[in-house]
Amino acid sequence: MEEKMQQSEDDKFIPMTSVSSGKGREVTNDVYYYTNQIVNVVMIGKPGSDKWVLIDAGMPRSGEEIKKVAEERFGKGNKPAAIILTHGHFDHVGGLVHLVKEWKVPVYAHPLEFLYLIGEKRYPEPDTSVEGGILAKISSIYPIEPINVSEVLQELPKNGGLPWLPDWKWIHVPGHSPGQIALFRESDRVLIAGDAFVTVKQDSLYKVLVQKTEVHGPPVYLTTNWEMAKDSVNKLAALKPHYAITGHGSAIEGKALEEGLNDLANNFEEKAVPSHGKFVRNENKK
Repeated sequence: MEEKMQQSEDDKFIPMTSVSSGKGREVTNDVYYYTNQIVNVVMIGKPGSDKWVLIDAGMPRSGEEIKKVAEERFGKGNKPAAIILTHGHFDHVGGLVHLVKEWKVPVYAHPLEFLYLIGEKRYPEPDTSVEGGILAKISSIYPIEPINVSEVLQELPKNGGLPWLPDWKWIHVPGHSPGQIALFRESDRVLIAGDAFVTVKQDSLYKVLVQKTEVHGPPVYLTTNWEMAKDSVNKLAALKPHYAITGHGSAIEGKALEEGLNDLANNFEEKAVPSHGKFVRNENKK
């Protein structure tokens, strides 16, 4: 297993951080998120439980850090039942190979992400020309080569259910990436949104650093299909979530979430779609 699995060929530490880095927060007693540099990983399961699931795997070189956080919450040697990926961008799979080698657990993803997770296809290069701040301009440094976890990779159940999470369902929310998913629990309306929308203006270095909480569209420099991205936001807004954990930024709940998400859905072109960029032109929409 260890010989065939590998992180991407362009794997490297990305020197970015925020005031939330290294901090964790419970949204409910069994939903916890931890900020690794600028991205969130989510752990579903009550503290000390021997049945828990990890959602996403952080920034490059983050595997050992995520493992230590998991041990603090669930106990040393208490590995997850599975890892579920919202999508396969570098900042959501950065510690994945390390964690799989340590834990030897299955990884679940949408089949439209598989080529990026079995070493066969790299993501499109980030759009450094897109309208946005400095983080968009320097996005060419971000890894885009595929990782390979083919030996443990499994397809999400076709019925919309989730392994080991009977109260949750997964929802296909493409646009930012072809196979991006969100996770939703109807009973308390908790949403794990991936990067379908985020709660920090991800191309603004200042707002990323201070983690100013406000609902925004997906990160502009990696979103390749804006029509699908709009449909995905509408789909999530229709769920009327009470809590949301996004891939970037602080968790948000209640009226702030409702108003922010509805405003984004109703005014997506003005609020989210850049005025220019290589993925904005019609010929690049598929």
